[in-house]
Amino acid sequence: MDTLIPTSAELAGDQAVISRAEAMRPIVEAASNEIEDHRRLPPALLDRLHEARLFRLLLPRASKGDETDPVTFFHVIETISRGDASTAWCLSQAGGCAMTAAYLEPSVAQEIFGNDPRAVLAWGPGPKARAVAVEGGYRVTGTYAFASGGRHATWLGAHAPIFNPDGTPLLGPNGRQVERTLLVPAREVQWTDIWHVVGLRGTASDQFALADHFVRADHTFSRDFAQPANERRESGPLYRMSAMTCYEVGFAGVALGIARGALDNFVDTARNKVPRGARSPIRDSAVVQTNFAQADVAIRSARAFLLQELAAIWKEICGGTALTVDHRITIRMASTNAIHRAREAVDFAYNAAGATAIFESHPLERRFRDIHTVTQQLQGRLSHFETVGAWMLGAEADLTWV
Repeated sequence: MDTLIPTSAELAGDQAVISRAEAMRPIVEAASNEIEDHRRLPPALLDRLHEARLFRLLLPRASKGDETDPVTFFHVIETISRGDASTAWCLSQAGGCAMTAAYLEPSVAQEIFGNDPRAVLAWGPGPKARAVAVEGGYRVTGTYAFASGGRHATWLGAHAPIFNPDGTPLLGPNGRQVERTLLVPAREVQWTDIWHVVGLRGTASDQFALADHFVRADHTFSRDFAQPANERRESGPLYRMSAMTCYEVGFAGVALGIARGALDNFVDTARNKVPRGARSPIRDSAVVQTNFAQADVAIRSARAFLLQELAAIWKEICGGTALTVDHRITIRMASTNAIHRAREAVDFAYNAAGATAIFESHPLERRFRDIHTVTQQLQGRLSHFETVGAWMLGAEADLTWV
């Protein structure tokens, strides 16, 4: 096992890629007010993000992507999140969606991703969607919400259970109903603006709809990780990971970036703010000093745990090991822990800053709203710890979101 302990270089990721994110961070931060006000990533910022190839990090090289590693992906998302969480969230979502190219016919992957340097795929859940198998493909009807980044996407994914023309469920060899994700050009959907929310406003996670829309069979794929070899056409280690694990890593990076930014913002406030009735700045309070140190240790520890476990798992996958349930449990545990330790750190900073932090002009106000929106999303569910604990104890565990 000693040979699998990550080295410092493996924990640090690909510095050439991360440096592109570092160069983008001040540009992202400068655009953050516009992002918040318009609830969109502005065209000028999108231009720069595409120039830096930050939408192509998990895209296969065969589709003109960077096919980087999950550790590097984490560092990039965390870095961008320190500038603006909505931008980082969109990049994380787009990164996981881009892994779709590994499951498509090469010509289709080229059509969607390779031929368009600004290609972005987005999707969201559609719990009442359905698709009917017809000659040459499927006809899909459904409404999909939480489509983060959908407003600047070029393609959208519509996930649906498949039915026969007579209305009966189409069953696979395992006796379960077949489900597929159907890829549709973004110009062909109908949008509804629903994203009036507390935080992550710039993700424009709106709702789109399709009505009896035909999709060719070769523009669909299965997200069923239990049978990844059925359709996977890319052999690289990245595509032996599940997209779910990369989402977990990316969104943990969003949370930790928010937390690090919040603690940095708090230091500036604590050095200069003298509370009403006090004689010295907030930083001179023993309570604040103690809680600040504990908050900083908590996010550093959560970050280190996530990076060490992720780098070790990546090393095993690169060595030819298949991604196991134990691997997936570990990543889920570490990522959910990181999200909640980040939330606690932001809560400390917001509360300790007092009334100063309630104004929209103060960066802690947005950090607070953004992190509490992260924890309300799928990746931040506290129930993930139940799944992890059940698995560790040998009890029945629901692995749906692992």
